[in-house]
Amino acid sequence: MKNLPLIVIVLVIGGGLGYFLGGGKEQAVEQEAAMETSSESTLDAVKAKGYVQCGVSQGLPGFSNADDNGNWTGIDVDLCRGVAAAVFGDADKVRFTPLSAKQRFTALSSGEIDILSRNTTWTMTRDTQLGLNFAGVNYYDGQGMMVPSGLGVTSATELDGANICTNTGTTTELNITDYFRANNMSFELVAFEKADEVVAAYDAGRCDVYTTDRSGLAAQRTKLTNPDAYVVLPEIISKEPLGPVVRQGDDQWFNIVRWSLNAMINAEELGVTQSNVGSMMGSDNPSIKRLLGAEGNFGEELGLSNDWAANLIKAVGNYGESYDAHVTPLGLARGVNALWSDGGILYAAPIRSFLLKAFWRREQPCELGLVPNSANVTTPIRRSKQLEPHCSCGTCQVCLAGKQLQRSAAICAMLIGSSVPEQGH
Repeated sequence: MKNLPLIVIVLVIGGGLGYFLGGGKEQAVEQEAAMETSSESTLDAVKAKGYVQCGVSQGLPGFSNADDNGNWTGIDVDLCRGVAAAVFGDADKVRFTPLSAKQRFTALSSGEIDILSRNTTWTMTRDTQLGLNFAGVNYYDGQGMMVPSGLGVTSATELDGANICTNTGTTTELNITDYFRANNMSFELVAFEKADEVVAAYDAGRCDVYTTDRSGLAAQRTKLTNPDAYVVLPEIISKEPLGPVVRQGDDQWFNIVRWSLNAMINAEELGVTQSNVGSMMGSDNPSIKRLLGAEGNFGEELGLSNDWAANLIKAVGNYGESYDAHVTPLGLARGVNALWSDGGILYAAPIRSFLLKAFWRREQPCELGLVPNSANVTTPIRRSKQLEPHCSCGTCQVCLAGKQLQRSAAICAMLIGSSVPEQGH
């Protein structure tokens, strides 16, 4: 027993050496490989495997739904196919992973999927606490309630004591709880993980009410044995901005997904469709030329070819075309999802650069005090040491409407060698 401490020390040292010389080395190599994988950009990973992996619902008509042959359709599906077209020039280079509400965020965070495009509500907590980024909104929705018409209910305020079916892991549970509490009503929640389980339970009469987003109610009602036997109540009890989600920390991929959605919306506003995108390439409209890659280098800014948006529109059409193909058949009018110019709130940022289109010139040499601008108006300037390396006279002039604008050294450097900067703000 006197030698026990010595034996323990020898075992510890031997185990440590074994770790570093054997299994420990393998673990270190695995960890290093994992770190390298995690540091790889999503775009590089997508290109390497040859397709975009898209997380979708387990079957929601109008948004993401598979037919008997496994062909997926819906506005969420079109976004994923559009991203594939933007990246590869081929909308078929995409694969779909059906996910429950409970599974979706884990699948995205773990890298199992590249995009989550699954009727997912943008909330503050999801945006700030889960390591995820919402790339925009492709459908503005609100939570509603559906009841059997035979129940004789015309308002949600008449549902005290009701049994309510819904999905677990969604904002729906929180919203319905808040609504009933605010109206001093009691209820019994019957929640299921899978959407089809909710539909089956409701169809079997286990609940008085089915609650989810109103678009979801319209979609799931088509799966009921007798859809006409149910009505959607008028109350909308929440705001549900639905949109695609990506992982935080990869701005390039975030931008690709966000601008793919923006391209679909801008295309509708500009009248660019799946059928006329080819002829529109010759348009004189600068906004259309930038969208389709006939002017500027906007694709390069995303790490894509300049015809990325043209490829996307050829594959899936503009936003309105996608909506009409998949959502309109559910009986859902555009409503707030109409373009801002048509009375809705759908609005996309423009595709353009940040420089003002203006005449400029560098005075060489120049003196402090007064120099002529491009409008031949004498304008006071002051020398800026920051600009000295780029402009021999100490300043670059960008003139718009007869007014001189001073720019930083970086912008000044961009202007040198170009007679007219690109248009933009």
